[in-house]
This record gives sequence, structure tokens and C-alpha cells, in this order.
Amino acid sequence: MMIRTLLLSATFFIATGAHALSADEVKGMALGETEARVEALNKAAANPDEKTAAFIQALADDAVRTAGDKVFVIKDDKAYDPVTGAELAVPEDAEDVINNNMMRGELDTALAALKLFSKDGKVRADAIKVLASGSDESRLPLIEKAWAAETVPALKNQLEMVRATILLSSSDKAKRLEAAARLSGSNNPISKTVLIARLAEEEDPEVKGALQTSLRKVESALAWGDKLGAVFSGISLGSILLLVALGLAITYGLMGVINMAHGELMMIGAYATYVVQGIFQTYFPGAFDWYLVAALPLAFGASAAVGAVLERSVLRFLYGRPLETLLATWGISLVLMQLVRTIFGAQNVGVENPAWMSGGVQVLSNLTLPYNRLVIIGFAIAVLLGMGYLIGRTRLGLFVRGVTQNRPIASCMGVNTARIDTMAFALGSGIAGLAGCALSQVGNVGPDLGQSYIVDAFMVVVLGGVGQLAGTVYAALGLGVLNKFLEGWAGAVLAKIAVLVFIIIFIQKRPQGIFAVKGRTAD
Repeated sequence: MMIRTLLLSATFFIATGAHALSADEVKGMALGETEARVEALNKAAANPDEKTAAFIQALADDAVRTAGDKVFVIKDDKAYDPVTGAELAVPEDAEDVINNNMMRGELDTALAALKLFSKDGKVRADAIKVLASGSDESRLPLIEKAWAAETVPALKNQLEMVRATILLSSSDKAKRLEAAARLSGSNNPISKTVLIARLAEEEDPEVKGALQTSLRKVESALAWGDKLGAVFSGISLGSILLLVALGLAITYGLMGVINMAHGELMMIGAYATYVVQGIFQTYFPGAFDWYLVAALPLAFGASAAVGAVLERSVLRFLYGRPLETLLATWGISLVLMQLVRTIFGAQNVGVENPAWMSGGVQVLSNLTLPYNRLVIIGFAIAVLLGMGYLIGRTRLGLFVRGVTQNRPIASCMGVNTARIDTMAFALGSGIAGLAGCALSQVGNVGPDLGQSYIVDAFMVVVLGGVGQLAGTVYAALGLGVLNKFLEGWAGAVLAKIAVLVFIIIFIQKRPQGIFAVKGRTAD
């Protein structure tokens, strides 16, 4: 497909009098030192014909061999002359052409330049992106020819920016000033990088002033994208914290159990997702993109089952003694981590995104919203609504609220409190499993997965108000956005410290959290 695209692109050059590939050009691109090969490549790529395009592609594919001063293109175990196309016999002493990193970069850029004349707009757009990341003045005639032939206004404007980026390194002062003026209208992050790099090298005061003016304008154009990106990152982090904290809002907020094994229940959900992925890869490869849908109930069920066993065997004897529940669940968390290491190994395991969760939607030139993050935000909202309905509108939710508010009276009314305790704890554990399933799509899955989130989850529940779902939502989103804005200003470590200090001060001033539990007395 790539070769076909290049051949179609090369027809443009044939129609405009392209220079035919010669034996000397072939030798120049395949033999000698890297610098000389790059020079020969740039010369040939400036006005290539169909055979030149095919030979450059063969070089990039490591499909070229040499014997003495003879050059052969290898295709389907046969050798051909790159100039005439005649089939040849390959000598036994023929060696592969070795391309170092510098040569490979130049080949990629040359191929991108050739694709500028493809009939496919997406291919041209991808080629422009490659050229924008690094190109030199030798590509200028080709880019100008592509700019003249381009019919899509957006792509034409991007080619203009690429041209200006190349001229920025010109030895001609007038061209550098022209390039700086043109780049001032860019909203591409690459333009900012190029202007900063050139500003460090520029010696002419006039050009330096023009570069500084352009840089300020570009930074101003990119500012909104950076701010919106920080907000989206904060909401994304907040949605993850919300998923993690929702289960804890039941086990700790409603039941008063300090469950230090909550992170490991998330880990079980993540590994359940990994197991389902393996099953689909082995037995249902055609339906692999839907493995995540099948993993959701299994992740919920596996974590809920472990939580129910944990409640019936250990925690039912420790209600009303929070310190003992903390120590007991901490020990259980160590057991669960070691069990996972024994079964799956100590190394992280890979969980792939389905095709419909790969990629993203580009909102601005410097802002792309990944599909996996968008899906997780939507999933967190769905889990929140489902949990709110279950707690506030169902018989089970009524029993859970009744038992947590006044256990003796609920028991006198005929409620099986022991059974409700088990079901509530299993529900909170199952939601932790759903959080683990979601986290498997954005990070590594390993035995220590839960340790990264357990402290943040407790902070969210305490800050929001114990037992208050609305407070949990506000706290999760607030901490997520605040953390991301502080990261951009002070770095990740200082941002985390600042958030912790903020929570400590807030809890000192308002111990009941954002939303206090309504009642007739206040402790």
C-alpha cells in the first residue's frame, strides 16, 4: 500500500518533467559515508521520478544490497536493477545496506515529502506532520511545489508553516524575518519549539526581536489549549479517583470499616480483566474488541466475592473497632498481593485497549482528548448514577441505610443485619473491581496497583464527608483538577504536597467534610 501511494505520488513529478534516476544517484544513496549519502538522497528527492521513489522506499525497507559498486533491490527473493528494473543474479558476497539513525531519519523525511502529492488527503496530512517535526532547506523546492498544488486550505496553511520553519534556518536574513513573521500566526506546538531553538542560536538583534514577538504570539495562541488540557486531565484524574472512592464510600463511609485492602480489591478487578483479555485472544480473536464488555461483570463479581468472604470470615467480628479493622485489612492486603504474585508473577502484565478506545479526538492543535479517558469519564458517571439509584431508591439501599444509621432498631424491624452487612461490603468491593477494570485501560496492571490509589481514595471520602456520595463527587473532581493545575505550576511532587496540606487545613476547619451528615446532634 505504501509503495502504491508513492508510485501514485511520483506520477505528479513525471507529468512535470521529473529527473530520471541514474546509476550514479543510486550509488550515491547506497554507498559511502552517511553525510554523502544524505546529500545524494536530498538531491534525488528534490525532483524524483517513479523509480527514484521506489528506490528510496526500498532503502527505508532495508531491501537494498551491494556488491562492490553494484546495487541491487531485493523483492520476493529476487534481485533487480534499480535503474532499468531488469532482473539480476545476486553475488554471494552481496551485503545489506546499513542505515544508521541519521540516514533513517532522512529517508523518513524524504518519503514524507514524496507523499505530499498523494491523492489521499490523510496521507498528505500525515506527511506534513512528519516534515513539520524536522526538515532542511533542501526540501524547500519540493514543499513549495506541493504548496502550489495543494487544494485543501487547511493543508495549504500547514505547508506554509513548514516552509516558514525551514526558512527560519536560512542564511538569508530577509528570509528569516519573513519566516518569523509567518510563524507568528501558527497555533502548532512544534512552531513554539522551533522558535525557542532558533532564538537560542540567533545572533542578529533584529531577527531576534522578531523571533521573540512571534514566540509571544504563538504562546498566546497555545494558552487556551494548555488550560483546557489541564482541566480535562484534572477531570480525567477526578473520574478515576471517583471510581476508586465510590466503593470506599460504602465500606468506610456507610459501614465505618477502614478497609486497607480496598486497593487490592481493585487489583483483583484489573487482573480479572487481564484474564478475560487472554480468553478472548485465544478463543474469540474476532470479537477481541468487545472483551472489555465481558470483563466488567467478571471484574465486579470476582472482587465482590472476595469482599463477601472477607466480611463473613474477618470483618463481621470487628464492627465498631476501626483500629482492628485497619490492621486486619492491611494484613489481608499483603496476603492478596502475594497471592497475585504467586499466580501471575511479580512483573506488570499488559492489558490492551480495544480498537474503539484507541486514539483520540483532536479539539485544538495542542489538545487531543484520548478515547480511553473519555470512556472512563462516561463510565464513572454511569457507575455513580447506578450506585446513587441503588442506595437511594431500592429496597437493598433502604436496608443498608437503615442498618448503618441504627443497627438495633433495624434488627428489631426484622432486617437481617448480618446479611445486609455482607451484601453492602460485597457491593463496595465489586465497585472497587469495576475501578480496577477501568484503571487497566490507562495504566500498568501489577500486584502494587492498589497502593497507588488507596491513600487518595481515603482523602476523597474524608474530604467529601463520610457517607455522602455528593461530597465524594465534589472532592474527587476538585482534587483532580487542583492537582493537575498545581502540577503545571510547581511539578508533581510539590503539587501532591500542596494538596495534602490543603486537605489537612480543610479538615481542621471543617472536620465533617464538604457535606456534613444531617442529624439532630453534632459531635
